[in-house]
Amino acid sequence: MFDDNNLVNKILEQPGAMLIVQEAQARLQEEQRKRQEFYDLIGEDDKAEFVNGEIIFHSPVVKIHTDATGGLYLLLRTYVQQNGLGWVGIEKVMTRFTRNDYEPDICFFGNEKAALFEDKQLLFPVPDFVAEVLSKSSQKTINHDRVTKYNDYELHGVSEYWIVDPHEKTVEQYILENNKYRLVLKSSEGIVRSHSVAGFNIPIPSVFDSKENRKILRDILKGSLPT
Repeated sequence: MFDDNNLVNKILEQPGAMLIVQEAQARLQEEQRKRQEFYDLIGEDDKAEFVNGEIIFHSPVVKIHTDATGGLYLLLRTYVQQNGLGWVGIEKVMTRFTRNDYEPDICFFGNEKAALFEDKQLLFPVPDFVAEVLSKSSQKTINHDRVTKYNDYELHGVSEYWIVDPHEKTVEQYILENNKYRLVLKSSEGIVRSHSVAGFNIPIPSVFDSKENRKILRDILKGSLPT
C-alpha cells in the first residue's frame, strides 16, 4: 500500500501542485501506451520487463545463476505440489504490478490466486512470494533486484522476498510487516523457514549444492522437512 504522505504533502505545498499532477498524469498515460506496445512486442521466447516506462531485455545468465535458480525452484515446486499449496513459476512468468511488469526468477502464488489461472494465461498478478537470484554481470542488474524490485515488491504487498546470491552462497529473507520489509535472515548456513509457504523449511546449502539438494528433495517427497 502506498503511504508516502511526505511526498504528497511536498507536492501540495507547491503553488503549481495541479500542474504537477496534470503533467504526471499525461506522462503516465503515455507510459501506459508504451506498456501496451510492450505487450504486443514480446513473445514467449523473450526475457524482458517493463520498468518505469522502459523495456529491459535480459541477457543470458551464467551457469552458477541457473544452478541456484533451478535448485530452489525444484525444491519449492515439489513442496508446493506435494502439499497442494498453489502454483510456482520460474523466470519467464510475467507479473503485472500497477506500473511495472516483472519476470521474477521464482515466484509463488497461493491457492486463492492460483485457482483463477488459465492454461494460456500470459499475465499474472502480484505474487505472494518472490526469489531473485543475483547476477554479478553489472551493478545495474544488482540494483534492479536490491532497489527497484525490492521497493516495488514491498509497495505492492509481496509478503516474502528472498535475495539469493549464488556467488556468496547466501540467502536474504525479507518479510512484509506493517507494509515494510524486515530482514529476518541473511546467511550461508542453517535453515531458512518460509513465512508465506507454510512448512517450507530448507537448509540454505541445498539451494547451491546438488548433493544437498537431492537429499532435501527426498525429504520433501517423504514429508520430513526440518521444523
